[in-house]
Amino acid sequence: MPTSPPTLGALLRGLRAREGWTLKEMSQRSGIPVSTLSKIEHDRLTLTYDKLQSLGQRLGLRMAELFAEPGEDAAQPVTARRSLGDLASSVRVETANYDYYYLCTELRRKRMIPVVTKIRARSAEQFGELVRHSGEEFIYVLSGSIVVETEFYDPVTLEAGQSLYIDSSMGHAYLAAQGCDEAEVLGVMSSADDTLMEAMLHIHEEQRLSTAPANEDTPQVARRRAKGPR
Repeated sequence: MPTSPPTLGALLRGLRAREGWTLKEMSQRSGIPVSTLSKIEHDRLTLTYDKLQSLGQRLGLRMAELFAEPGEDAAQPVTARRSLGDLASSVRVETANYDYYYLCTELRRKRMIPVVTKIRARSAEQFGELVRHSGEEFIYVLSGSIVVETEFYDPVTLEAGQSLYIDSSMGHAYLAAQGCDEAEVLGVMSSADDTLMEAMLHIHEEQRLSTAPANEDTPQVARRRAKGPR
């Protein structure tokens, strides 16, 4: 009988057992309260993107390790697992033009990535370069209206209740349509490449850097400047 892939809670429990840490010791190392760690280990709580990033840095884990299960048994069939998700328990990634809410993040090695996105960018200048990544994606407009810019097609406007399926390796951008302050869409991304989640996090980091105010450095930029030119 195949075993279920480990959740984020199982990953942290395994790491703690391997290092011989108590919950209190792991709390001291990670900066996360004991009560919060306990809930995470029992899959009753998830973390925001910023806290996951901090956790990974403190414990020496790559962000991708917190979202996907690498390894030689990646083709093992996954059966009999489920995850209930809502925005309150999602992993949030916030940028100037978008808020991303990654759902069901306690499940690792997922074959698809569900995310609710709140879109505020209204122009190609605000968005920046078109996004490209492996796989395919489906988006469904929950509220408001959006303009989808793609590399090989004319822009198309989608209203609430409409959807689009695209090849994600084609350059694409989602913008709030004229007269819409903020649109909300549900997206599902799927790829045979098990580094898709890592690619998405890299894209978000680039968006954060590109939209940071000129007089306000992000932590990454501040670190680079402190080190001086390379």
